[in-house]
Amino acid sequence: MTKKEKALFVTKTLETLYPQTPIPLDHKDPYTLLVAVLLSAQCTDARVNTVTPTLFALADNPFDMAKQAVEQIQQIIRPCGLSPKKAAAISQLSQILVEKYNGTVPQSFEALEALPGVGHKTASVVMSQAFGFPAFPVDTHIHRLLTRWGLTSGKNVEQTERDAKKLFAEATWNKLHLQIIFYGREYSPARSPKLEKDFITKQIGTAKAIKELC
Repeated sequence: MTKKEKALFVTKTLETLYPQTPIPLDHKDPYTLLVAVLLSAQCTDARVNTVTPTLFALADNPFDMAKQAVEQIQQIIRPCGLSPKKAAAISQLSQILVEKYNGTVPQSFEALEALPGVGHKTASVVMSQAFGFPAFPVDTHIHRLLTRWGLTSGKNVEQTERDAKKLFAEATWNKLHLQIIFYGREYSPARSPKLEKDFITKQIGTAKAIKELC
C-alpha cells in the first residue's frame, strides 16, 4: 500500500470503530479544558479526571484561580505528577488571562503557546476541541502508532504532525487524532502490544513493526 492508501484505510477503519469521539478530559468550557490538558502531560486522562473535580470546585475560572495560593493548587493536583511546575503554570496563565484577555481563553496558537506551561500539543488540543479549529495534536502515542503504520518516519512529534497533516484530509483532523488515541488504548497499547489484537498494524504495519509485535 502507498501511504495515501494506508491513510484511507486507517480513516475508514477508525470511523467504523469510533463514530463518536467524546473528549476524554472532563471539562465545561475552554478554560477548564486548557487546565485539564496541561495537567495531562505525563499523566493519564483518567487520573486527571479524578483531580479536576476538586480543583474546579475550588476555582473553575481564571479570575478565581488567580486568587488561589500556588501551594493549594499544587496540593490538589499532586497525583498528576510534576505538581510544582504545573501549579505554577496554572496560577500564572490564569493571571495572564485575567490581565490580558479579560478572563477568556484566546483563540490562536500564538497566544496560547505564549502562556506558561502551554506547548504546541496543548494549544492544538484546545484549538481543535474547544474552538473547532482544524488541528492535529500529536502526542507520543499517536507518534508511536503512525510510525508503526509506516505513515511517518519522523524522529519527533513535530515531524509526525507535519506528515499526518499531509496524509489526512483536514476535515478529519479533529476527530481522527482522538480516534487514533482510542484505538491505541484498546488495541495497541504502549506496553505489551500483541499483533493478533492490533489488526491495523497487522494489515498495514511496517515489516519492522510486525516483527517486533510477533
